[in-house]
Amino acid sequence: MGSVTPRRSFAIQKVRVRRANVGNNSTMRLLAAMPRWSLLTANFQNRDKARDDGRMTSGKPLPKKGVMDIAAYVPGRETAPGADRVYKLSANESPLGTSPEAVKAISSVLDHLETYPDGHANALCEAIAQVHGLNRDNIMCGNGSDELLTLLCQAYLAPGDEGIVTEHGFLVYKIQIMAAGATPVTVRETDCRADVDAILAAVTDRTKIVFLANPNNPTGTYLSMEEVRRLHAGLPDDVILVLDAAYAEYVRRNDYESGIELVSVSDNVVMTRTFSKIYGLAGLRIGWLYGPHHVIDALHRIRGPFNMNAAAIVAGVAAVRDRAHIDRSVAHNDVWLARVSEALRDLGLVVTPSAGNFVLIHFDTVSPKTASQADEFLMRRGFVLRHVNAYGFPNALRMSIGTKEANEGVLAALKEFLEAS
Repeated sequence: MGSVTPRRSFAIQKVRVRRANVGNNSTMRLLAAMPRWSLLTANFQNRDKARDDGRMTSGKPLPKKGVMDIAAYVPGRETAPGADRVYKLSANESPLGTSPEAVKAISSVLDHLETYPDGHANALCEAIAQVHGLNRDNIMCGNGSDELLTLLCQAYLAPGDEGIVTEHGFLVYKIQIMAAGATPVTVRETDCRADVDAILAAVTDRTKIVFLANPNNPTGTYLSMEEVRRLHAGLPDDVILVLDAAYAEYVRRNDYESGIELVSVSDNVVMTRTFSKIYGLAGLRIGWLYGPHHVIDALHRIRGPFNMNAAAIVAGVAAVRDRAHIDRSVAHNDVWLARVSEALRDLGLVVTPSAGNFVLIHFDTVSPKTASQADEFLMRRGFVLRHVNAYGFPNALRMSIGTKEANEGVLAALKEFLEAS
């Protein structure tokens, strides 16, 4: 048989597909819409070769091993279908909103959105350094603290490595450990608190990172700095201790430290913080990390360019310096955290003592009433709390401290729910 011209080759391929796909209208429409016969022919030839070689096991791309084993993070709900008004108490957001100074600052960049932001967020790093008395070179900002936690896993974990998390710790830790191809090791807690001895007992020669949320979400419990220092002292020098202090500004305990002091004298400790809670800037995604220079250097090498947007940078600068707004937020939380906790206990519910801006409410003592039933009851009335089954509490709800109206509304609704036959 003589050589086949390009057009004839395309015709032969087209006839073969027609014979193999009789009645397949979508295939015929695709062929009719593709005049680039050479690409179509090459595609069929490559596909046939892959099938013959045994390399084609699916008709679609497959993610790397382990990705589909990850349980995706599910944020708190925002809506309450059928309710006239919604009180969102599911995400530990600030009930007092954003700093007015931050709102003003955002307006300053709106006329220049065509330009890229500062790739190192220098103004924000410098403002954080000034407020906290830190070295600017040891600070890195990110698109929420979640990005910084992700970068730590990407930089320091590989397949075969292990990362330690606590039983009721923030779900993002486990997700990012697995995304890096490493293995998460979950250690038990004692009375909803991280257990230093259990963490140290779980350390092996494969351990590369330990995550500790302090205070923890969703329990609100914390470790004293004495306990944190004991944990650090028991870790090998090549293991990174990550202190996630997202709720540090709310803590009013004499034995608590956010981690700044320990980071300052250590080569293997980092602290992460967020602007999503006390500063009321969750919508702009601002986080920061304080750590040794060698860790900062490694993270900068793998982060994306311009990972902080211009509005976030200027709003963060204004918010971190607005001491009056911070003080108002802390005072509001101090009053209502105590009131809500006491009122819930008066209803016969168990509340885990919290140092954050939320409470974990257990329904085990009010059987046959359950957390799921309470959640539905509250939602119909517009109160959206967080079911925390994914955190290992199938019969509990987490309630963010909200406005006076929201807090009193939840307490009244729960009283009605518990008293109903």
